Amino acid sequence: MRERLPLWLQARCGVEPRTVAAVSVVLVAAVGFAGQQYWSARPRAVTVPALVAPGVVPAAATATAEPAAAPAGGGGAAGGARIVVDVSGKVRDPGVRRLPAGSRVEDALAAAGGVRPGTDTTGLNRARVLVDGEQVLVGAPAQPPPGGAVAGAGPGPAGPAPGPLSLGSATVAQLDGLPGVGPVLAQHIVDFRTARGGFRSVEELRQVDGIGERRFADLRTRVRP
Repeated sequence: MRERLPLWLQARCGVEPRTVAAVSVVLVAAVGFAGQQYWSARPRAVTVPALVAPGVVPAAATATAEPAAAPAGGGGAAGGARIVVDVSGKVRDPGVRRLPAGSRVEDALAAAGGVRPGTDTTGLNRARVLVDGEQVLVGAPAQPPPGGAVAGAGPGPAGPAPGPLSLGSATVAQLDGLPGVGPVLAQHIVDFRTARGGFRSVEELRQVDGIGERRFADLRTRVRP
């Protein structure tokens, strides 16, 4: 082994046994490291991941998402529902029109060609939502919306009940409106008032020709002197 070493190495290391052993260890370590690096750098097969099929969306989730995806219409129409309205009056092309559910009066006027020039539409609520089967009358006094009173508006307070009719100032026509009093009896009451200078009490009504006890009982609460 010593004789095989190069001359410069023999001269450098003194060709001592311990030096030879050290060089041998270094060479073995170098060969081992080179082999480990080669093994680590070798090409390896790569496993392709399996394709994941898209999951099925539950039907309930689809049904919930569909209404949210639907575009919001100006009149709140749902699906393909339609209504039939009659547009008449002072419009360019009156007639029956089929409109999407949730349409408003303005849409019906547009479908009928628009309002004629000079037409007064002050009492026409163009923003009101139409209902199936109604009539939109243009150029006429405002009509209450179909289906009863306007939402949120209760019946108005009743006016005060009319008071008893004055026998001293009532006309023949007013007396004729009393129950059981016709034009002839009304004229008798006026003639009696003229002859007596008026009524001092309701009881004097009994003295008028044609008024009996039964008729007087019906009138006494409805008249005053």
